[in-house]
Amino acid sequence: MINIYVGNLSFRTDDEALRQAFDGHGEIASAKVVMDRDTGRSKGFGFVEMPNREEALAAIKALDGQELDGRALRVNEARPREERPRTGGGGGGRDGFAPRPRRF
Repeated sequence: MINIYVGNLSFRTDDEALRQAFDGHGEIASAKVVMDRDTGRSKGFGFVEMPNREEALAAIKALDGQELDGRALRVNEARPREERPRTGGGGGGRDGFAPRPRRF
């Protein structure tokens, strides 16, 4: 399974439009636009999984720089996701909302 990164997506592009862009380039296992969990809007990138490596590489070559919904796509093989260190959260202030005032 080859995971393909698709960047510079229009905020209007949805999963189905992404799938249709890759249609005709081989079998597609999945096509997913990444959404912001707070706003529900697209983050402007997505991923397409294709089971056949040769078809995936041909799709990358064919679609990189092509226009979709008015935007030139950036298409390449996805890098493995890097693990980010888990932290205990943010805040940094007394109540987690504001920094402590400076004393001079």
